[in-house]
Amino acid sequence: MNSKKTVLVGVCGGIAAYKALDVISRLKKENYDVHVIMTKSSSQFVTPLSFQSLSQNMVVNDMFAEPKAWEIQHISLAKKADLVLIVPATANIIGKVAGGIADDMLSTTIMATTAPVVFAPAMNTNMYKNPIVQDNIHKLSNLGYKFIAPQSGRLACGDDGEGKLADTELITNYVSSLLYDKKDLKNKKVLVTAGPTIAPIDPVRFITNKSTGKMGYSIAEEARDRGAEVTLVSGPTSLKTPFGVKIINVATNQEMYDQVLEQFKDSDIVIMSAAVADYKPSQYSNIKIKKKENNLSLALEKDNDILKKLGELKEHQLLVGFAAESNDLAQNAQLKLINKNLDYIVANDILSNDTGFASDENKVLIMGRLGEKIQLDKMPKRIVARELFNLINK
Repeated sequence: MNSKKTVLVGVCGGIAAYKALDVISRLKKENYDVHVIMTKSSSQFVTPLSFQSLSQNMVVNDMFAEPKAWEIQHISLAKKADLVLIVPATANIIGKVAGGIADDMLSTTIMATTAPVVFAPAMNTNMYKNPIVQDNIHKLSNLGYKFIAPQSGRLACGDDGEGKLADTELITNYVSSLLYDKKDLKNKKVLVTAGPTIAPIDPVRFITNKSTGKMGYSIAEEARDRGAEVTLVSGPTSLKTPFGVKIINVATNQEMYDQVLEQFKDSDIVIMSAAVADYKPSQYSNIKIKKKENNLSLALEKDNDILKKLGELKEHQLLVGFAAESNDLAQNAQLKLINKNLDYIVANDILSNDTGFASDENKVLIMGRLGEKIQLDKMPKRIVARELFNLINK
């Protein structure tokens, strides 16, 4: 989806330089054209040949080397880049750019580019927390440069603290998000619900369903990449929290009801993909129910219908619901669309063997209140999310 965009990777002299190889490998798998500039000190940690092999482009590491083509390299690379990524970013390169110093190939290229510049710092925790370094980061952030904060953990020097290079998958996803080809949700607030909810029976038991949250998380990521400010209200899942998304973790129907209603009034687009429990035990036991010889019967009562409530409260919001059906898919989805005052509904067959719950793929029918009807065959859930927003923004 990146239309063969160019990422210029600047590698600085730190022990984390070897991790830049994994970043480049991931970027190539996403079909980016990757070019690499190495500082002189970085080649003491990893050889240029390694970066050349992975990027499949000549590596630049000497400002005064004879050029391979008749061009001023730091200018040509600066113009070619759709994004410049500095990984690992040392205190030295951050300080140089903050001070307007351009004395090697990497710093001169950064000064010459008009593309977004992203720093992924990695250094000793005391260096990272040094007020001078923090002031430089703050200054550059105010000027529009972007930073991927380092992690906390055991560092190469043996210290433990903040300064460890961010996860390489996160760095790659961050780049892809910035370069995403659609930015049609800028200045929009998108509210997404995801995952299951639970209905407690006693302190150790509860009723739930098979939802894993994958569809909702994919929707949140798609909205984020398209420029939206995203709030994700999530039931219990094992999924990583998407970066750049405000997450609110809940467990029960009531908790999701309270949080969604609080966020609803300020939202522009609301997509309710969570599998919310419809019923809960009529009586909750404060102590564990002991096993008996006879069968145990549970009386259930209806819980909050969050989607219907939102349909009643809706003013300017665009409201999208989900319907997990085992039969009469289109008919049941159409009834839900009307009865709950939705703008769109996304229906999927829960009896399908290769899509739906726990799967990375889905096969859905999207229906709109104006008669729109789109059938999406089996595809990754992220692509389903993309097609949903394409329809919403049509």
